[in-house]
Amino acid sequence: MHITDKIVLGGERMVLFAGPCAAESYDICMETGEKVKSVCKELDIDYVFKASFDKANRTSAGSYRGKGIEGGLQILERVKKDLGVPVVTDIHESYQAEEVASVVDVLQIPAFLCRQTDLLLAAANTGKAVKVKRGQFMAPEDMKYAVDKVRGAGNNNVCLTERGASFGYHNLVVDMRGLPVMRQYSPVVFDVTHSVQQPGGAGGASGGQREFAPFLARAAAAAGVDGFFIETHPNPSVALSDGPNMIPLHEIDDFLRMLKEVWAVGNRYTQL
Repeated sequence: MHITDKIVLGGERMVLFAGPCAAESYDICMETGEKVKSVCKELDIDYVFKASFDKANRTSAGSYRGKGIEGGLQILERVKKDLGVPVVTDIHESYQAEEVASVVDVLQIPAFLCRQTDLLLAAANTGKAVKVKRGQFMAPEDMKYAVDKVRGAGNNNVCLTERGASFGYHNLVVDMRGLPVMRQYSPVVFDVTHSVQQPGGAGGASGGQREFAPFLARAAAAAGVDGFFIETHPNPSVALSDGPNMIPLHEIDDFLRMLKEVWAVGNRYTQL
């Protein structure tokens, strides 16, 4: 999948999608992006900045959603220009695709919406790269059809993302067998921090167990994936969304060093 002319997901280089969960402010996005970009440059990792302009799938109606499409895209546009890196963000409605694609490089389809044909086609028709998260309720082999929808619209720049499967209530598990299965259909990204999320597990908000993130990240790297998705924040304890599962920004250097080392070994073995 071509993200830009120079960044290819599914090639010989590790790709990282990382940033705060929500585009809370320009300053938080830049502080996060500058740090991650610096580490990625040192480790020879291709970097795509991530933040959401609208968190439309919050547990509670009172939870923070973001700056909205106008305010959020203004932040993302500034960050893209000032950081000098590609940007990925989510869309939740078909009508958002064209406007969002005018700013960002990759359109992300949230896990709960991965079966929504109109949304997938709208994203595909922008011509931008499309990143589809596997729904917590979807078998890995069934994600082939999401890829087919995007490619059927004439857009071959598509990838899949693993983020865990529902296991009872308020809990997710990751079946590592799903990674090579989905990798037959497209490049695969492992979502480190949403895989340790506890959906709705904090009384009207989602909890998380970030202490398990390094273990799942290493397992996915060893199994073989093309890239990683990590949400990180200067101070997750005061983040406006998904704080419990985000990696503290001051830990991201050591985290990525560990991850790159394991990925370099695991990525040699890519076939079933």
